[in-house]
Amino acid sequence: MNIVVVGDVLLDVDLDGQATRLSPDAPVPVVDVSSARRRAGGAGLVARMLADDGHSVILVTVLGADEASTRVEEELAGVTVIAGPSGAPTPVKTRVRAGGQPVVRFDEGCGAPPIPEVTAAMLQALDGASAIVVADYGRGLTMNAALRAALTRHTGRVPIVWDPHPAGSTPVPGVDVVTPNLAEARAAAGSDALAGAVDDTDGALAALLLRRWESKAVLVTRGELGAILARVAGPKPVPIAVPRTAVTDPCGAGDRLAASLAVHLAAGRDLEGSAVLAVREAAAFLAGGGVAALGGRPDSFRQAVRAADPTDADALALARRVRRAGGTVVATGGCFDLLHAGHARSLAAARRLGDCLIVCLNSDASVRRIKGASRPIINEEDRAELLLALQCVDAVLVFEEDTPETCLEELRPDIWVKGGDHDVRNLPETQLVQSWGGRCLTVPHVPARSTTHLAEALARVG
Repeated sequence: MNIVVVGDVLLDVDLDGQATRLSPDAPVPVVDVSSARRRAGGAGLVARMLADDGHSVILVTVLGADEASTRVEEELAGVTVIAGPSGAPTPVKTRVRAGGQPVVRFDEGCGAPPIPEVTAAMLQALDGASAIVVADYGRGLTMNAALRAALTRHTGRVPIVWDPHPAGSTPVPGVDVVTPNLAEARAAAGSDALAGAVDDTDGALAALLLRRWESKAVLVTRGELGAILARVAGPKPVPIAVPRTAVTDPCGAGDRLAASLAVHLAAGRDLEGSAVLAVREAAAFLAGGGVAALGGRPDSFRQAVRAADPTDADALALARRVRRAGGTVVATGGCFDLLHAGHARSLAAARRLGDCLIVCLNSDASVRRIKGASRPIINEEDRAELLLALQCVDAVLVFEEDTPETCLEELRPDIWVKGGDHDVRNLPETQLVQSWGGRCLTVPHVPARSTTHLAEALARVG
């Protein structure tokens, strides 16, 4: 299932710790931070959720030329990002929690941005979608006329779920379902809601917005009260109950709801059935810890991807940046157990072939299957760290399979490099690399240098 997410991205940062004392400077708690985690927010969070669910995801967005955008890209490994320039800083929202309870949030870069331009590639990405989620976070992307026209053309072709924002644009007519929460619905209803002309409890608010937005349905979420679904094709608004859930932090519930709705609609379920499942899944998401339980990468160690420069900490994001700048992405792969001079020379030669070198590294489990139960000698975290200590290595991408084809399909390097002791014509990955216009090359083999020989020598002296 190929799901396209359209919308604004931001960077979310969570600082967690304990507050056991007050500051001597003011009567405010002092939080001793024990962990710092970051994740893609806004439309990036929706894309991350869907990718983690195993779906093929394309994120259509705009990015700033700043460190926050780089960080967002790092957190979107496994998501195809098709982005144009935003012309504005990437918002950063930092939340501080003490003992699991929110203490304060501070925002950076949240000033009003210009309406960004969209590229042809951004518009073309909509064509192959099984479903589209528009995650509007009020940063102007959904106000772009060309994008709105493209989305309008796709109404009726594929399910479109529109998650609105008070500072965003109105949904394009004809989308399958709009998913405001109660506060967003009241804001959209404006003076009618303030004057009491509509009653949220009986669905009149949802029905009003259904007419105003000209959508096929509106699903208003109301926290512990559940949701109200109003449909053009339905006789009257339908209440949807939500399981009783202890909620510490509701952040991300709307994103989870929109993502789930798109999946169920794309799978062919009817709207009411999809809405019931989506409400339950959003409740289960909150019951499981919400965004605090998501797999955002800890700053202390990035398990799957490491990099020498913190701004290039994601191999896939690095490859995208190099390609956008017109550069050449070079990749090589192997176990690299007991790094030796032969490895260093081959890697340095590979790096000279392009503008970055990414090493695809066999995981510990993969090495054991290939080399036997006694290997690897050095675990994958240490092997990655040693590789990154080499000036010629820009990033490391760990893969679990025995061969790197799946890893290469994600990375899509311009050049795939092997040692001179291989014949690239016989490599299983050669045809794959050539399928996207890449090349397979060899670098000189360094004789009498091998991990096996080194391990045997160590055994003799050990």
